[in-house]
Amino acid sequence: MKAWAKPPKHTDWDKIMVKIVRTDRELECPLVDAELKRLGADLVLLPDGIDEDALAREVQDADLILMCYTPIPRRIIEAAKNLKGIVKYGVGIDAIDIDAAREHQIPVVNIPEYAEETVAEGAFALMIALAKGLLPLDAEMNSAGWAWPQAQWLGADIAGKTVGLIGTGRIGHSMARMAGAGFRARILGYDPHVSAEDMAAGGITKYDNLKTMLAECDFVTVHCVLSPDTIGLLGEAEFRAMKPTAYLINVSRGAIVDEKAMLLALQEKWIAGAGLDVYSAEPLAKNGHPLSALFEMPNVIMLPHLTFYTQEAMERLELETLERCEELLSGQPVLVKSSDPRLRAQAHGVVFTDP
Repeated sequence: MKAWAKPPKHTDWDKIMVKIVRTDRELECPLVDAELKRLGADLVLLPDGIDEDALAREVQDADLILMCYTPIPRRIIEAAKNLKGIVKYGVGIDAIDIDAAREHQIPVVNIPEYAEETVAEGAFALMIALAKGLLPLDAEMNSAGWAWPQAQWLGADIAGKTVGLIGTGRIGHSMARMAGAGFRARILGYDPHVSAEDMAAGGITKYDNLKTMLAECDFVTVHCVLSPDTIGLLGEAEFRAMKPTAYLINVSRGAIVDEKAMLLALQEKWIAGAGLDVYSAEPLAKNGHPLSALFEMPNVIMLPHLTFYTQEAMERLELETLERCEELLSGQPVLVKSSDPRLRAQAHGVVFTDP
């Protein structure tokens, strides 16, 4: 494995002992953990799915909370009397009660840029695998040893097809470049927060009506953030608007899609298939999960929320997480790079990059 880049220089925190709680220890962050311990922090690692009462007890005297998936509701924020900040080591902030943090003047920061190319590559890999039928072909090769050119194995080109982006931020623009300039697809975009001019600069044609865009697409790929405005954005009406030959790809958040409607759309063949990396309830399970039926669908590719997980992306994530920790613990304003209006609304202990 490639050696880690040299971490940024930090203050010796052991002179003023701090406690840092990092949730979701299953997501291994060896550089972050080692560096925080080296600098004298009392680092507490908590598992995914930790009971809220247990979390509340641990954060009572914590100076920082580092979280990825574990919800940080108002109760947890109010229990943490010494809290100097919350660092989301990742992008989505939907699990944090931002309003409560703002009321208590607790800065919240995420790491928005570390995997924009990485996640777009993951979405594009799902698109290629669906278009070419790679998983069914691989299964046939493993079971029969060969596959002859019969209709069931007939794939599709991406060149000349129409790709619709739901969300055209950093990851959406990267996806547009790969599919458009790279594979000569036509790129459409739905994003109320991005102008037609900004989309056009990325080779994207803006659509103001989601269902109108969906009706034209051969591939629909989701890249918007989860917010009150985007929960269930793709519902039954939207799936019915799609072509029966179209594929859905979601590498953003599961709850952006009405998953019951998605299951129905797949079962009733309103759409041709799906490539999924995210789900409302994670982890999945082959039995007893609302989406267990997906495991029986050969036209669905499921990944375990790992399109972000590459050596290079994790190195960027860990180094920048340490930078944000240093700012918060040294009393500096923490650097917020995200354009998310929920983070931009903060007025205490933060400084912003240009939007």
